[in-house]
Amino acid sequence: MKLVMAAIVATLLLPPLAGVAWLACRLLGASFESLVTFGGALGAPSGITLWWGLLFVPALVYALVIRQGL
Repeated sequence: MKLVMAAIVATLLLPPLAGVAWLACRLLGASFESLVTFGGALGAPSGITLWWGLLFVPALVYALVIRQGL
């Protein structure tokens, strides 16, 4: 159940954080595609999946803390 909660939180966080990242890239003159694909090292689908995985880790910590009532 904790893994499902973490997956839901990570999935819900990805679009708004991607929007903030896009805006930051736009303001700084950087390439959003380069950010998503880790400098072109990955394709877009793989890069988005990796970013989701990076969001999953803190979301899992959040789910574990919430479920323990801390």
